[in-house]
Amino acid sequence: MSQEWDLPDPYVIELEVEASAIDEYGHANNAAYLRWVEQVSWAHSRHLGLDLARYRELDRAMAVHRHELDYLAPAFEGERLALATWIVGCDGRLTLTRRFQLVRPADGRTLLRARTRFACIELTTGRPRRLPVEYVAIYGGALIAE
Repeated sequence: MSQEWDLPDPYVIELEVEASAIDEYGHANNAAYLRWVEQVSWAHSRHLGLDLARYRELDRAMAVHRHELDYLAPAFEGERLALATWIVGCDGRLTLTRRFQLVRPADGRTLLRARTRFACIELTTGRPRRLPVEYVAIYGGALIAE
């Protein structure tokens, strides 16, 4: 089944729902969805050339300021999922915004839509700092219009 994404040109990872993600209700716990959002964010950043080592070299990181997660349908153990992300905002100064869409390819159902706003911080102090020129060029270059 061909997937229709909310936005063009997604960065996508595939996931399998592990037993450890299942809660007392028999489906993937909401915390698992949040872990997957973090996982695809890091995978996309590495794909763009900004990994943890580079963050440390620049003494800058993108720290979560706000998560918005809309849980639309449950995921179950053993299911294969596809999680997409897009950079939809980069103000060139302090913030970056990503969108996410989690889909079950077997039926094309969207299980989650989410948005995360990040703020640039200095790793050594935890204080807000201006985005490095490299971040603006790389993340800004990956920007997708909503």
